[in-house]
Amino acid sequence: MTETVTRTHRDGKQQIADSSTVEDVFDDTYKEKDGPKPPTALVWRNIVLMSVLHAAALYGLVLLPSASVPTLAWTAVCYIISALGVTAGAHRLWSHRSYKAAFPLRVFLALANSMAFQNDIYEWARDHRVHHKYSETDADPHNATRGFFFAHVGWLMVRKHPDVIEKGKKLELSDLKADKVVMFQRKHYKVSVVILCFLLPTFVPWYFWGESLTVGYFVPGLLRYAVMLNATWLVNSAAHLWGNRPYDKTINPRENRLVALSAIGEGFHNYHHTFPFDYATSEFGCKLNITTAFIDTMCFFGLAKDTKKVSKEIIAARIQRTGDSSNKSG
Repeated sequence: MTETVTRTHRDGKQQIADSSTVEDVFDDTYKEKDGPKPPTALVWRNIVLMSVLHAAALYGLVLLPSASVPTLAWTAVCYIISALGVTAGAHRLWSHRSYKAAFPLRVFLALANSMAFQNDIYEWARDHRVHHKYSETDADPHNATRGFFFAHVGWLMVRKHPDVIEKGKKLELSDLKADKVVMFQRKHYKVSVVILCFLLPTFVPWYFWGESLTVGYFVPGLLRYAVMLNATWLVNSAAHLWGNRPYDKTINPRENRLVALSAIGEGFHNYHHTFPFDYATSEFGCKLNITTAFIDTMCFFGLAKDTKKVSKEIIAARIQRTGDSSNKSG
């Protein structure tokens, strides 16, 4: 079932959306404060941890040729599961409420999100709503106007701009607080991350087909985790800097097929920021979009419903009105 209702977008025109979902709508009334920016405060703990992780991932890359075929297949499975925890879970379900999920599916997505280890669902969704509401301003957690590195990973290595914290506290997050799955995951997040992001990927290949613990830890464990992190970060960096803007040339996000491929469907970013409530985050359905195919499959089995989709007429009108006249990326 596809739900269609209206909302007013930043240019005053009506779009398709859930009228109750207002926390991801761009707020053009926000103005950055005059005067010098606050000093940058480095978070050395995160800098060290990110450096160690990527060094370990490089070692995992060295070990990759020695991994067995079942281990490589398991690595791919862990990658897809953890990616879905972010894309179908924290992003499309909990941040944008673009579809509804039954309890078993919400549990699976929460577990998958812990395997992804990118902050718990509550914090991820809160920051993402702030990103949409104040995109490319001081209140945007990963403001791409500060450059590729900042938007990619630098934002995690410094203290948040005070406006990010202030605006995040003012968001309406009652839907997240009311979701028992979200709050249970938040309460037990650290334990779930240790088990699902590190122990499970390591011990499954060791126990079931005799893979060495070293390969299990560094390949489906740390290498998979680091690649998944960077694929997600590319949505914030590359997809805000490189690509075309067929839907809205007035905003920074772009259509980037390579990012869509690595982030299992999240690279159609000009479309997504134009229509953030669309469950497919793309005009083109399942094309280069494993996440959309997954949600459609869950709908078929009755585990998901009420997917929100923009009509072709609305899309065509928006392209005509605000697009950059480029070829669409689908």
